Amino acid sequence: MSVTTDARPFSATLRASTLEVHDRANYSTYMRALLGGELTRQGYAELAVQYYFVYGALEAASDAMAGDPVGGEFVFEELRRLPLLERDLAHLVGPDWRETITPLASTREYVARIREASAWAGGYVAHHYTRYLGDIAGGQAIRRLLEKTHDVAEAGTLFYHFEGIGSAPRFRDQYRAKLDNAPWDEAERARVIDETRVAFECNVAVFEELATRLDEFRA
Repeated sequence: MSVTTDARPFSATLRASTLEVHDRANYSTYMRALLGGELTRQGYAELAVQYYFVYGALEAASDAMAGDPVGGEFVFEELRRLPLLERDLAHLVGPDWRETITPLASTREYVARIREASAWAGGYVAHHYTRYLGDIAGGQAIRRLLEKTHDVAEAGTLFYHFEGIGSAPRFRDQYRAKLDNAPWDEAERARVIDETRVAFECNVAVFEELATRLDEFRA
């Protein structure tokens, strides 16, 4: 287990402690190809499909955590992505998308990890933080790329629309304050850091599996 003997706010320690694996996710082969404009629309749609399963598990965990005195602080209705993903997939895959999509093996493992970790509020927050703050920030580059490269405006990129949160920088500051104020002792904070690293590794595994199909996805 990690040890956090750090005078910084916990949110700063969490970010610094997970930066290496965060960067590996952002600069994975699949993400570099996507952000480089090298992939077809189907190449992005496959990522959206995997997110549908991931967010299904994460938002089910949010429902279960809503009444928890710690985890409930991180349940924001305005963050829900599943309804938007459903509209995106209907546009990207087609009206029969529910019957045609399947999770990758890495996605199934990711979903299982979310369900397991979310038995504890800190584990839930680790996965919640990893996904939503990344989507609010870095995800906007993907949104702009899809709109420019594939002429996808509304449906198709709704997943990356966060109008409900108001100012994104202000929301991120409020979120970090919740991390700083969560009543975890040092051992629990170490567990949150460890699980956040695991969450990033789960994302890396999905990107690596998608990368095995890059020849199929290249424009």
